[in-house]
Amino acid sequence: MTTTDINTAQAVRKTRRMPAEVNILLVLVGIALLFEILGWIFQGQSFLGNMARLKIMILQVSVIGIISVGVTQTIITGGIDLSSGSLVGAVAMVSMSLAQTGAYGLDRVLYPGLTDLPVIIPVAVGLLVGLAAGFVNGWLIAYTKIPPFIATLGMMVAARGFAKWYTKGAPISFPTESFAFIGSGMMPVLIFVIVAVIFYILMKYTRYGKFTYAIGANEVAARVSGINVERQKVKIYMVAGLLSGLAAIVVAARGQTAQAGMGLMYELDAIAMAVIGGTSLTGGRGSILGTAIGMVIFGVIISGFTFLRLDAYYQEMMKGVIIVAAVIVDTYRQKKGSKS
Repeated sequence: MTTTDINTAQAVRKTRRMPAEVNILLVLVGIALLFEILGWIFQGQSFLGNMARLKIMILQVSVIGIISVGVTQTIITGGIDLSSGSLVGAVAMVSMSLAQTGAYGLDRVLYPGLTDLPVIIPVAVGLLVGLAAGFVNGWLIAYTKIPPFIATLGMMVAARGFAKWYTKGAPISFPTESFAFIGSGMMPVLIFVIVAVIFYILMKYTRYGKFTYAIGANEVAARVSGINVERQKVKIYMVAGLLSGLAAIVVAARGQTAQAGMGLMYELDAIAMAVIGGTSLTGGRGSILGTAIGMVIFGVIISGFTFLRLDAYYQEMMKGVIIVAAVIVDTYRQKKGSKS
């Protein structure tokens, strides 16, 4: 073997050892620079230089980012969660109904006898609702062997119906100051960061994460190695439901109102963030860090379209293109990986 061949082989090995998140980060930088150039050409101003715009962007995607952390874990197992957006609507209604203040008149609250409660009560109840919905998803998938697509699709429809039934479609407003504080300022971003850090550590350094990856890589091998696959799946979907409930509380607190239509299409955005961030739809591969970068990429793209004054319906069409493109890239990565 010549010196050139040795150097080439070493370069290939270094490339293979490069974390996937580095490539995703490079994509983020490239997209941001593209919008910066387009901004000067078409708008005569900087895209990246406007801190207010960037702040709004990160606030807009942080709530869905919380959901995407849970969705990432379900996808790593080879599953999916289509119910997260509807759970946002359902949990938001329940939490807000217990977070109302009577300061504006008892005729404006849903439960006159349950006003001005300590903030821990609506938060805890909301999280429990999300947790319970996640348990149902996980139990159906693990023990009845219903495909995750069908189980979570059923929950998606049921949760949205529950959100509409809860107040017969009427919105709920007038939260206490302590509840509204959860969504104030940059709190949604802080909550996302805390959630992302916690689950980054859990997925990378604990048995919870190792079991999750093992199930996605090869469920039969995971079962043979002694992993209780069914119990682990229930845990994962409960986590996804819990994080959907947390996202619902944050979005309701931020808007200081809850409506049955909240969270519409959030599940697809969360899936897109995960896939853009390198999570494989076939399972076994992905990371919370990659999803976080995917979240920022998603936010940059949507914010960039708004910056270039692209009409909202074009933005929705582009979202669909982004999701399909992300899946195509994932499929290409899978084929390339199988050949190497």
